[in-house]
Amino acid sequence: MTPQRSSRLVMALALALAAVPMATRAQAPENFPNKTVTLVVPFVPGGGTDTGARLIGQKLAAKWGQSVVVDNRGGAGGILGVDIVARAKPDGYTLLMGNVGTQAINPYLYARLPYDPARAFAPVSMVADLPLVLVVNPQFKAPDVKALIALGRGEPGKYSYASSGTGNSTHLAFEIFQAASGARFQHVPYKGGGQANADVVAGHVPMEFITIFGTTGFITGGTLKPLAVASAARSAALPNVPTLAEAGLPNAELASWIGILAPAATPRALVEKISADIREVVAMPDVREAMVAQGAEPRSNTPQDFQKAIDADMQRFSALIRRLDLRAE
Repeated sequence: MTPQRSSRLVMALALALAAVPMATRAQAPENFPNKTVTLVVPFVPGGGTDTGARLIGQKLAAKWGQSVVVDNRGGAGGILGVDIVARAKPDGYTLLMGNVGTQAINPYLYARLPYDPARAFAPVSMVADLPLVLVVNPQFKAPDVKALIALGRGEPGKYSYASSGTGNSTHLAFEIFQAASGARFQHVPYKGGGQANADVVAGHVPMEFITIFGTTGFITGGTLKPLAVASAARSAALPNVPTLAEAGLPNAELASWIGILAPAATPRALVEKISADIREVVAMPDVREAMVAQGAEPRSNTPQDFQKAIDADMQRFSALIRRLDLRAE
């Protein structure tokens, strides 16, 4: 065999081998999924992130014809569960239901994370915006926002507030509330919104910011008293509850969201397929109706747009956390 012919054969073989993974990547979406998909929620059951994961997971399971298991891995402000997905095999079978806290707040609140938040994940699609509401136990002696501020100013640190975890949006919302009002309260972090909510309902902790999504039943049932929503406009699910600005505290708004992410090396074609399926599910009339009725605002997008939203929030919260001089406890 001549050197010229040998060189051509080597080149042809190299091109053929290089084409194999490309073909595999192109074909991956067509046979996905063919087994159970795990959707990791980095918090204990209960709260908006968990509620959203169960609703979307159920609909994806019906669409895919495969089980979607919600796996609650709470701890360390969501870091433990997020790290599980960061280390998972990038094949689409382990996904993360993240939120603004895990993806855009924790990177600036914690001095060190076991993963690189900017590079460890492939955003797939948002699922919903989750407005927050300030609630108190009905027996607590603060009937409105002005009375609560007076208590926090008059006896700084005497009264405590619950959050779904250090660094979560429910924690940051109270930090913003304190900075805007001059009131001071003691932070009691939990491993998720469900645990925090249960202790406020029981009266062990008097107050919290919590996502409206998944909380409306407690409010309508009278076990939680809403004082104000932390959004620029009133919630359709709680039309009689004022905004913080309407209650006398402007410039204290904070928005939250939930969305699905995959490990960073997940093939692009597979990410696009899962994203398209999520967008289809979120657009279903019964899903949208269920979300709106419980206080969520359905919002899905492409992986590219989701990445832009995360980048924008990371810039916003890095500046906010520096301004408030916050550190993880």
